[in-house]
Amino acid sequence: MPLNPGDPAPDFDLPVTGGETISLAGLNGRKAVLYFYPKDDTSGCTLEAQAFNGLKSAFDEADTVVIGISPDPIRSHDKFRAKYGLDLPLASDESKAMLDAYGVWAEKSMYGRKYMGVERTTVLLDRDGRVARVWAKVKVPGHADEVLAAARAL
Repeated sequence: MPLNPGDPAPDFDLPVTGGETISLAGLNGRKAVLYFYPKDDTSGCTLEAQAFNGLKSAFDEADTVVIGISPDPIRSHDKFRAKYGLDLPLASDESKAMLDAYGVWAEKSMYGRKYMGVERTTVLLDRDGRVARVWAKVKVPGHADEVLAAARAL
């Protein structure tokens, strides 16, 4: 079921790079950008991560934490971060429970073949842990800038 603005954000508790964990409760009244992406080290996902990473200080100034989330294991996230010098936390949802709760684990189709995967989606949470905005079926160019503008306005 898709999320809508005003909905309470589904709870989560996931491992992130650097041996940490991240949870909805742990955001402690901060705004958060949760960007869901299909796979580490693929062209679109790399461009998206680099775009958000390039704006990290601007998101910090807007008191907004940015977290990338995919079903890839932490080991893969660590390699991805190191390869591209990423400073953003990447969370691993190998069980796909959070992906499902946020409505981004969906049936996809490529070359006529159907399969389950992550629908590239970004969710902006307000300080109260509610959904402020959802970007579904994200096109990467210019997306991080648009999310930053929304976070600043929140």
